[in-house]
Amino acid sequence: MKSLEELARPNIWSLAPYSSARNEYNGRAAHVFLDANENPYNKPLNRYPDPLQEDVKAKLSVVKRVRPEQIFLGNGSDEAIDLPYRCFCRPGIDNVVAIEPTYGMYKVCADINDVEYRPVLLDENYQITAEKLLKATDKNTKLIWVCSPNNPTGNNINRDEIIKLIDSFEGLVIVDEAYSDFSSQKPLRDELDRHPNMIVLNTFSKAWGCAAIRLGMAFASKDIISIFNKVKYPYNVNSLTQKQALEALKDPYEVDKWVKIILQERLRMIQAFNDLPICEKVYNTDANFFLAKMKDAQKTYDYLVDKGIIVRNRTRISLCGNCLRITIGTKLENQDLLAALRDL
Repeated sequence: MKSLEELARPNIWSLAPYSSARNEYNGRAAHVFLDANENPYNKPLNRYPDPLQEDVKAKLSVVKRVRPEQIFLGNGSDEAIDLPYRCFCRPGIDNVVAIEPTYGMYKVCADINDVEYRPVLLDENYQITAEKLLKATDKNTKLIWVCSPNNPTGNNINRDEIIKLIDSFEGLVIVDEAYSDFSSQKPLRDELDRHPNMIVLNTFSKAWGCAAIRLGMAFASKDIISIFNKVKYPYNVNSLTQKQALEALKDPYEVDKWVKIILQERLRMIQAFNDLPICEKVYNTDANFFLAKMKDAQKTYDYLVDKGIIVRNRTRISLCGNCLRITIGTKLENQDLLAALRDL
């Protein structure tokens, strides 16, 4: 890979980050806080949160098997998606490559940051080769995006091809593993030390059942995380979110139970959809959702909306014509969906 100094935007590499009041005394005991112009009343909400979320990272490092200095925490995964553009991509000059179809925020952030976005179509099995992605790159390609398990297709992208891509590309490869807790495939974050140009994303919104707290994760080398920390807003994760994350991390085995139940329901739902006359095909999935090709996706979607049941119509997405994306809900929610579809 190129050095981080070569990959980073020159203004970011030389950036002197904002030094928050909490950073300046870090590591020393303090009990009187007269430095940050805070209101001394209404404790504990009157104090700014830990800017580097050190308590959360300490707990998370045990669960995710990575070192605290390899963790970035952001305001949802959206912040972790946006930061690589802001740190590494020169607006109007650089470009990024991504699989297609995939999660829409990669392109949205590219457009916001004035960075050319180069989608590379998956094959009929929703797979891709490293060679095909690399062919889309040039000297100004800074990032390659791979979501695995992919959204909206649900399947794992071939792990060997991802590793081949990481080893061959001179820039940064970002692997979004938001749904990896539902997959039997070994997560790539376990190999951070072997791949210094890899960034792995994860989230509290899926398996952890904490979408409301908006907490996203990025795992990468200490040097990449340091660049992220220079550019992020000083207090990007609020105290209430940090507190709730610590509560969730007290019992990771509860998450394992939820995942097991969801996987059981996923199997039941796929079998039921395969028996529906209005369903033509259910695609293989490694996530907490599945993609189903319907005879008439728009008609089915509109019918379900009228019934108060909301799924995602992906029929206008590349390679997803006439497809609905179905999230696995509770057993009762799933049963309501099936009952409605059997009456259609």
